[in-house]
Amino acid sequence: MTSLRRHLITLPPAIALARFAGVELPAAHAQPALPPEGQGWRRVSPPVRSEVPPGKIEVVEFFWYGCPHCHRFEPVLRRWIAQLPEDVVFRRVHVPFQERKHQQLYYTLLAMGEEEKLGLAVFRALHEERRRLDSDKEIIDWAQAQGLDRKAFSDHFTSFGVRTAMTRGTREMTEYGVDGVPMIGVAGKYLTAPSMAGSNQAALDLVDKMIAHERVAARKS
Repeated sequence: MTSLRRHLITLPPAIALARFAGVELPAAHAQPALPPEGQGWRRVSPPVRSEVPPGKIEVVEFFWYGCPHCHRFEPVLRRWIAQLPEDVVFRRVHVPFQERKHQQLYYTLLAMGEEEKLGLAVFRALHEERRRLDSDKEIIDWAQAQGLDRKAFSDHFTSFGVRTAMTRGTREMTEYGVDGVPMIGVAGKYLTAPSMAGSNQAALDLVDKMIAHERVAARKS
């Protein structure tokens, strides 16, 4: 059994004095506090099971290419993503709001490994060039104009794999209770959005707090 007296003697003098005086010191791994639920975020109930490896924290952005708010959020989000720590896994889910062809386009680009490069071009085509991209032909013509092989893109666009990814994305949207975009889920437990937090940056600041909260919770478990 460890002696209490011996344990106290080994404490640094400042800490021992503070404890003797009844002063509470912050724990080395105190769990960061989130604002009360309803102040910029809400809880996902029931939680959505995350498939990331142990020690990783999943962050999911729910978005729609055709959403003007998502378009404005994109450059802010990309700067934030570039600075993510190694224990955070970020991914996107394109929701089927209004135009399912946009969802199909996203998962086609993702399957081809081209979304990271061409995602901004899709936003630009819709919101700056005022293109609709709401038919197979227009989308395939656009993809070819971006330098993609027409047949390869067309094959992916109509593939079973892309249809399956669309179905999975729609299911995740329902599981998280997403009712608007852009919206961000963290660790399958929390949801926030610029519309909930007050601004794009405020939403990402809340996500940072959620990540820190989950990181400490994982150490305790």
